[in-house]
Amino acid sequence: MPTVSNLPLRCAAVTAAVSLCAAAGAPLDAPRDAPPPTRSAIGGERLGLSGVQLAAKPGAPALPEDLTGESWVVADAGTGEVLAANNAHLRLPPASTLKMLFADTVLPKFDRTAVHRVTPAELAGLGEGSSLVGVKEDLDYRVEDLWRGVFLSSGNDAVHVLAHMNGGIDQTVAQMQARADAMQARDTHVVSPDGYDTDGQLSSAYDLTLFARAGLRNADFRTYCATQTAQFPGAVDKTTGQRASFGIANTDRLLGKYPGLLGVKNGFTTNAGSTFAGAAERGGRTLLVTVMHPATYMKVYDETAALLDWGFAAAGKVTPIGRLVDEPAAGAPAAAAQTPAQAPAQAAPAAAKAQTHTAATAPGGGERVGAVGWLAAGVCSAAAAAALLRFRAQRRRRRYRSRQRAVLLTDPMTVPEPVGATALRRG
Repeated sequence: MPTVSNLPLRCAAVTAAVSLCAAAGAPLDAPRDAPPPTRSAIGGERLGLSGVQLAAKPGAPALPEDLTGESWVVADAGTGEVLAANNAHLRLPPASTLKMLFADTVLPKFDRTAVHRVTPAELAGLGEGSSLVGVKEDLDYRVEDLWRGVFLSSGNDAVHVLAHMNGGIDQTVAQMQARADAMQARDTHVVSPDGYDTDGQLSSAYDLTLFARAGLRNADFRTYCATQTAQFPGAVDKTTGQRASFGIANTDRLLGKYPGLLGVKNGFTTNAGSTFAGAAERGGRTLLVTVMHPATYMKVYDETAALLDWGFAAAGKVTPIGRLVDEPAAGAPAAAAQTPAQAPAQAAPAAAKAQTHTAATAPGGGERVGAVGWLAAGVCSAAAAAALLRFRAQRRRRRYRSRQRAVLLTDPMTVPEPVGATALRRG
């Protein structure tokens, strides 16, 4: 049993060991898709496993080659069957695809024809480098115009205005988290309503697919995400007194190009890289594909299209490896699906209570640590783990920027644009 006298040395040793491992790079070079101990298995046990999951029948088409997405899911929107997946529950930064959850939460609350005058406070606090549609203070906007700004231009300014109409940023974030929890999207942690790069803001390909599926059941959501171009209200002409407008275009690169594409939402940030959730209909069947963090910006569209093609060709030729869970009916309790993280969390209070009675004199005269000592040790370990996670995030950003620089060197015409971006955080 450790004693109070040697506890600081043990904490220092733990922290130093983690720091040395990070500096050496040995643990960080291990496969990043190794399943963490808390990887969810919502939707089926195989969805909680790392790597590609597929149960092909004879005659099934092969999966597309050279897929680089760290995480992806192919699912049938109608039946909820997951046809194939790769690291379905791997928690990653979602970028602007989180706006689907924002729409799932807020869109039903306001009449699309309602008019709102924007205040300066509603445009305050936008993250540096945020993508904007061009909302201006002290001007009137219809709710439907603001939603076009969200879906087509991925405008964080439009998101912030709608969030303030909904009671404020904090209230909207809390409601989004509650909505995700109700949908059993347990990989998702909401920090900002627009998907802007924020520490701790995470989701997964599985959860984003749930959000896309839920959104497409709403007629307004379906209309907005399928709109290719629109006119957005501009400033008032001081000479004529007339309100001007300007054109905006959907930043979804597959919309209008991939046959039968219905939407849904793309995203890009420095930390998240490219993310995309798309849906397409063919022969009366609707498929959903979500791809997160491919090697380069445009690959998110190439790989989504390839997985959609594969999904339509694989109809009836694969055994589902899991399913998209259905949201419980209003008032019904969510399914009691315990994740690996929940079991130790439930056991922790009892263990802590037992430890409060174990403080005694250790052999040799040293005082046993007891609950307080163990708590201190836990804090030290948690701090070291947090430092390691920050190091990994920084390393991922450096790798992504290196890949983008390599693309520019090999093909100067291929420029990674901030299309569909929530934000391009610099540095």
